[in-house]
Amino acid sequence: MTVFGLGNPGARYRGTRHNAGFETVERIAAHRGVKLRKRCFRLYRRAVSDSLTLIEPLTYMNASGRIAGECIVPGDTVIVIVDQMDLAPGRIRIRRGGSSAGHNGLKSMIGAIGEDFIRIYIGTGRPAAGVSVVDHVLTRYSREDRALVDEAEEKAAEAVLRLYGGERFESVVQWANS
Repeated sequence: MTVFGLGNPGARYRGTRHNAGFETVERIAAHRGVKLRKRCFRLYRRAVSDSLTLIEPLTYMNASGRIAGECIVPGDTVIVIVDQMDLAPGRIRIRRGGSSAGHNGLKSMIGAIGEDFIRIYIGTGRPAAGVSVVDHVLTRYSREDRALVDEAEEKAAEAVLRLYGGERFESVVQWANS
C-alpha cells in the first residue's frame, strides 16, 4: 500500500489548510514508529513500514503527481489524502476513484497515475466572504477549527491503518461516516 499525503513543503505552509495530507501522513508514520526522510534529490519524503509506504511529495501541491509514478509498485493499493473545502472542519470523506473536483493536487495525481485510487478528504471548510480560495487554503486554522481538524486527521490516519490491516473498504467507509 502506498499512501500520498498532499501539501506544500516548508515552514511557511506548516499548519495550513492545504497541508492536511502531510499532517495525516505524519500521524500514520508516528503510529508505525517510522520517520519520513528526504529522497530522490529532495523531491519527496518517504517512510516504509513493512509493505506500507508513506509519501509526502515536496513538489508543491499543484505538482504532486510529478513523482507519483516512480513511487508506486504495480498492483499496489494507492491512497491519496488531501484537504477539501466542501467539507466542514473535522469531517472526513473516503471514496474510490472519480474526478479531481477542481482540486489541483488531485488533478496532478490523476494526470500521473489515473483515477483508480482511494481518496481521503479532510474537511477544511469554505473561505469567508471576500477571502480568495488561495488565501483560505494557505492560512492556518482558528483554534476551534484546529481541534476539529486534528481529530479528523487522526480518524483519517486510523482509516488508512484499518485498510492496511485488511479491513474491507466498505467497512472503513461506514466507520468513517459514523
